[in-house]
Amino acid sequence: MAIRHAILGLLHYRAMHGYRIKAQIEKYFGHVWSINYGQIYPNLKSLLDEGLISMIEENQAGMRGPSRKLYSITEKGRKAFADWIRKAPEKGMILRDPFLMKFVFFGFGEKERGLEMIEDQIRLYKEQLGSRKDKFKKSKNPEIHVRLISELGIELNEAFLAWLIRARQEILEQQYKS
Repeated sequence: MAIRHAILGLLHYRAMHGYRIKAQIEKYFGHVWSINYGQIYPNLKSLLDEGLISMIEENQAGMRGPSRKLYSITEKGRKAFADWIRKAPEKGMILRDPFLMKFVFFGFGEKERGLEMIEDQIRLYKEQLGSRKDKFKKSKNPEIHVRLISELGIELNEAFLAWLIRARQEILEQQYKS
């Protein structure tokens, strides 16, 4: 997913600051995509330069430091986003997970360390699942597409967690046979 399109899509809901955009991306797309501020701000600048978004600076009453930048989508941005929505997705499902890349090669490393990493992932996915379920319960009548993507995040989390538990069990059984 292109960051720029996620930003344009989110700005359809309301104007946002950069940190709010990042938080929304993590909230709704965190199960399929990770992002950092180093990706957000260059994309905001590019979208601004292209006239797809506008920006106003807000002075923070009673606070020191720089003013906050509030971004909004422009008509040109709405049109570019609509063009993007009409096109078929670029690729099929892609899992970009550094753990999975390492997992493939665990057979060449220390077996105990591989199991430790699996345990870490199980803990992580259990925490994320709890967090996703809590956020889902707290969401007030989300738009159908937002609800469905949130449900997908929960289901993917559950599936990956079940796979991790099964993988750990199979690896342990294989080690005991050796």
